[in-house]
Amino acid sequence: MKYATRIGSALVVLLLLSGCVTTNASMLGATTNARPALLPNQVALYRIASQVPGQYEEVALLNSAGDSGFTDEAKMFASMKKKAGELGANGVILDAVSEPSAGAKVAAAIFGVSAQRKGKAIAIYIIPGSVAPTPATPSAQSAQPPAQNSSNCVACEKIGKDL
Repeated sequence: MKYATRIGSALVVLLLLSGCVTTNASMLGATTNARPALLPNQVALYRIASQVPGQYEEVALLNSAGDSGFTDEAKMFASMKKKAGELGANGVILDAVSEPSAGAKVAAAIFGVSAQRKGKAIAIYIIPGSVAPTPATPSAQSAQPPAQNSSNCVACEKIGKDL
């Protein structure tokens, strides 16, 4: 009986851990300036690079993954912000979030395997006091999308989450 209880407890822990989003980072370049860690709420999300309000340095490539049944984009973005903050980055430029196919979701439901939602982004450090480069021509300026609130990105607004 004790053996069955231990196995059951181990399975519950395994299921809880599989529901989490994990984010790993691949550092870019030779980081000579070690920056202090930041809280996730101090890290801004940007949908595209042109929305960044100043000059920035790329810190790391971020790759996130989580079971599609237990995660959503908001959890993925929160995990990216947390990892970026740990690296001392104060911004994240979102790249892509890929959803598992319908077939993968069906297979996950039938066979009990994980259908992974994956996301990519770039952790950046926005240089304080810097000004974003201005476009060379007026026509390029009109083609730029309007700046978004730095505390929330368009993707977050779309899903109704404030990270």
